[in-house]
Amino acid sequence: MSYVFVADEAFALGANMMRPYSSRGLTTPRRVFNYRLTRARRVVKCAFGILANKWRFLHSPIHFKIETAIKAVKAACVLHNFVRQRDGYNFEDTLCHSLGPTQLTAVRGNAHGAHVRDHFTRYFMSTEGALPWQLEAIEA
Repeated sequence: MSYVFVADEAFALGANMMRPYSSRGLTTPRRVFNYRLTRARRVVKCAFGILANKWRFLHSPIHFKIETAIKAVKAACVLHNFVRQRDGYNFEDTLCHSLGPTQLTAVRGNAHGAHVRDHFTRYFMSTEGALPWQLEAIEA
């Protein structure tokens, strides 16, 4: 399986950019894919929120040269990990509100991206990739 960026419906589907299926006519496997993609997006959003709240410069546009911006973000990540190890892991830092439902639009993107997304969909429904609660979660 390839590495991909998780995205919402604002981004085009691509081989390395996964977006949800359109909400029209969703099958169970496609609903599971959308659920799992939303969970992944929530984890990324929460992780960035924790990082940005500690290092406030990430709350606004970074007005540096690109090389300096890359170094600043990398430094923030290293310092963040150092502080987390030094001060201990605080579970409450990782809590984040669930992403609400989104209005999904028609699929945009390329055929290779659709193939990759379908591959993830099959994996999430397989015995190796399924989560025990994923079918219950999409029923709720």
